[in-house]
Amino acid sequence: MKLIEIRERTDEELKTLEAQLKEDLYGLRVQKSTNQLENTASLQVLRRDLARVKTVQSARASGIEESKKGSR
Repeated sequence: MKLIEIRERTDEELKTLEAQLKEDLYGLRVQKSTNQLENTASLQVLRRDLARVKTVQSARASGIEESKKGSR
């Protein structure tokens, strides 16, 4: 997921996206621990996406970046 796509989302969408990414990350960790994960690079991609979401949320909370209002 690109940073531009994340910035286009509203604050509420970011919260749900963060929760979904955390859930997906947990699932991948379980798959890795049980040796069922085929693409281990997906863990890194997912962690980076989660970090991007949290960075945008933090920037909006501190006023560095304007938050998107309304729905699409």
